[in-house]
Amino acid sequence: MSARVVDYLVRAIETLGVHHVFGVDGANIEDLYDAIAEFPQLTGVVAKHEFSAATMADGYARVTGGLGVVMATSGGGAMNLVAGLAESFASRVPVLALVGQPPTAQQGAGAFQDTSGLAGTFDAAKLFGQISHYCGRVTAADEVPWQLTRAIAAARQGGPAVLLLPKDIQQASLGQAAFEPPLTGQVRDEAGMERVAAALKTARATGKITVIAGDQVARDDARPELLRLAAALDAAVGVAPDAVDVFPRDEPGYCGVAGSMGHPELVDAVRRSALCLLVGTRLPVTARAGLDQALAQTTVVSIGAQAPYPKTIHADSSYLATDLAELAGDVVPSAPASSRRAELTPLPVPKSDGPGLRYRDIVETLNIAIEPGADVFADAGNTGAAVVHHLRLPRESRFVVALGMGGMGYAFGAGIGSAFARDRRTFVVAGDGAFFMHGMEVHTAIEHRLPVTFVIFNNNAHGMCVTREHVYYGDRYSFNRFQPARIGAGVAGMFPELPAYSPESIDELATALRFCMKTPGPSFISVECDPDEIPPFSPFLSA
Repeated sequence: MSARVVDYLVRAIETLGVHHVFGVDGANIEDLYDAIAEFPQLTGVVAKHEFSAATMADGYARVTGGLGVVMATSGGGAMNLVAGLAESFASRVPVLALVGQPPTAQQGAGAFQDTSGLAGTFDAAKLFGQISHYCGRVTAADEVPWQLTRAIAAARQGGPAVLLLPKDIQQASLGQAAFEPPLTGQVRDEAGMERVAAALKTARATGKITVIAGDQVARDDARPELLRLAAALDAAVGVAPDAVDVFPRDEPGYCGVAGSMGHPELVDAVRRSALCLLVGTRLPVTARAGLDQALAQTTVVSIGAQAPYPKTIHADSSYLATDLAELAGDVVPSAPASSRRAELTPLPVPKSDGPGLRYRDIVETLNIAIEPGADVFADAGNTGAAVVHHLRLPRESRFVVALGMGGMGYAFGAGIGSAFARDRRTFVVAGDGAFFMHGMEVHTAIEHRLPVTFVIFNNNAHGMCVTREHVYYGDRYSFNRFQPARIGAGVAGMFPELPAYSPESIDELATALRFCMKTPGPSFISVECDPDEIPPFSPFLSA
């Protein structure tokens, strides 16, 4: 029996080891959902919004180290993918987007949701081409095999790839064509590795080394290798804000988070170093704030998929586990490894006298509750700053915060995508502003009985914007304070079977978290916070 194009696509996705595909169903993508229904090994997940579907695919890809797949229909559905795919593009996350289009004969002839670029219509290919490494508009069924191969190869380089699929082509016969996955291979930068190894040996003989590690370490499953390299170098180790999970806080030499949500110990360590090694991070401004002067006074080398923003001696690495192991083998410690353990200094914040609980107290309570292996996805804003600065993550856990675009609401979809992939307790920590944007993805977690605990810091405001109004504009006005909303009670009313709590004290929060950890499916906590509390975010504190 001859296979349709959609059958070919579904078989190809399954061949790649993908078990969940995320999207929102609709007229010009329904044939792909129809094909998925015939493949019991593949689950088609319907999200509440295409942005969240894209972030589900993003979160799924980050924690599996593989490919995330998102599907959407044409028109508004396709446009809703843009912000999610932009995050994947900025953060180098491999996502394949399959986007339905009106039938070929109707394009440029008044088709509903036409984005062909014909007859004065909007051109989706031009838009997606700006936020993807490959965007192909399929014009015939026999193009699908080679276009899909190109798209997957491009996504594997780090970022989205998009296929625009007219409905008639999705339904067309493709015969018995077999899918052949594109070959994968590690990029070996021999000359760069030699330069980095030589610089490390020289610096090891003359002084201390500081390592700043980024999220590529976790994505490449290279945490054990980073530990071995740090021990061989007897290095001080800091982490980028999106890489809290790559180096344990209780390891000797740990000196905190880098950048605007970071710790002063790391700045001091870099300042005293003969060399700073950047591993798997480009060190953007959020990770570099406060470090520029210290970095300018020392040698900086780096290894990772992309060269950092500061000038460095760089080695390209598409798979850090192999290359860090090689570097660790090349380094012979000249002294016994240090036994020091960091006692980190939290950024001092002004005392808050307003209603609700304090950021640090909430996160410290979360630290106690999180069991080994549980994952944490934090959203943008004051909530994210507090989590990045204060979170102590157990070993084998994953932490994700989206700093590529910093889009509010990212954590809801991404945490759900991760829970599908890893089937373990996942915490989504976000503010009420992010909840009002994309928090209804709670429904998706309920529908699939996922072990996701949503923790909402409810300050009845866009908190970071309120802080800006306070710090920079003297509280003369506010566009960002909201009328009080009882989010926990509202969610409990909407979903009577969902365990939902609104604790008013730290003891009540601790009790609620214990109940959540015992709940096999989803759960929800809303905690009242002070909208005027300033978070541990250095630009605000210095101002």
